[in-house]
Amino acid sequence: MSNINAVVTGVGGFVPDYILNNDDLSKMVDTSDEWIMTRIGVKERRILNEEGLGTSYMARKAVKQLLQKTNTNPEEVDLVILSTSTPDYAFPSTASIVCKKNGITNAFAFDMQAACSGFLYAMETAASFIRSGRYKKVIIVGADKMSAIVDYTDRATCPIFGDGAAAFLMEPTTEELGVIDAQLHTDGKGLPFLHIKAGGSVCPSSPFTVENHLHYVYQEGRTVFRYAVSNMSDVCVEIANRNELSKDKIDWVVPHQANLRIISAIANRLELPEDKMLVNIGHYGNTSAASLPLCVWDNEAKLKKGDNMIFTAFGAGFTWGAIYVKWGYDGSPTNKE
Repeated sequence: MSNINAVVTGVGGFVPDYILNNDDLSKMVDTSDEWIMTRIGVKERRILNEEGLGTSYMARKAVKQLLQKTNTNPEEVDLVILSTSTPDYAFPSTASIVCKKNGITNAFAFDMQAACSGFLYAMETAASFIRSGRYKKVIIVGADKMSAIVDYTDRATCPIFGDGAAAFLMEPTTEELGVIDAQLHTDGKGLPFLHIKAGGSVCPSSPFTVENHLHYVYQEGRTVFRYAVSNMSDVCVEIANRNELSKDKIDWVVPHQANLRIISAIANRLELPEDKMLVNIGHYGNTSAASLPLCVWDNEAKLKKGDNMIFTAFGAGFTWGAIYVKWGYDGSPTNKE
């Protein structure tokens, strides 16, 4: 019997309609388009600003599109893994809500939290479930409503983030395609530099925590930037070397969309032209767990069956890693219909 591997067979995505551009942001906080573009590379970001809508709304929209594009019966889905740092509720899981809204009734589902590396972790987890031979159709989702945890009086963090969701369908294959190799890391060094202080069991919500803005993202940008560049670059080189992927054999790198300067640094380290880096940070900002799949969703039409792709991300914890994927199909120019 041939070895079973896991391959991506479809992509769905969703971003909110409302666009918050840099000029609008400069009226809310002391910043400017020039400052943001020079330091981060974000021109605009999508914001889910309708009252009463959370991460599950975007996730279910992305999954609905995915099911339609791949002509997948929701009742045939075996597993849903949803990566997010902004769940609708502490419990139940956001994944369970997405299943309910999409008629996915025969799957088990759970949330995964690895910050901006979450989708990377979900991809390797899904691949392992599929390789077991017990699961045929697995949906992985990256979704975050970062606007819910961003302080729009903090000029250092509020320009960075946006909202969005995207999903992959992963299925078994005996072809030489799919998730070929992965190198994932967590070192625990990141707590002081990137976190939300309040709202967990260490510091529960209280009038004091609300009044003092302790429920928002806190980041020491220079430190996080330094670790992100070093760790993402190192792990990409490691994956490439381990799989004998010379720069000529790498078709695409899908980097976490956190900062355009980080993306450029990774391209330089791999000695790749920047047109081999899939990038959409200018339009969406950092959408955390949604970053990687949204980037693929945006660029799906460029992809060809058999393309060698390296996915890489870095997030709070610190968490980071890289996954080598041989893409499973020719991209569709109508991916957003």
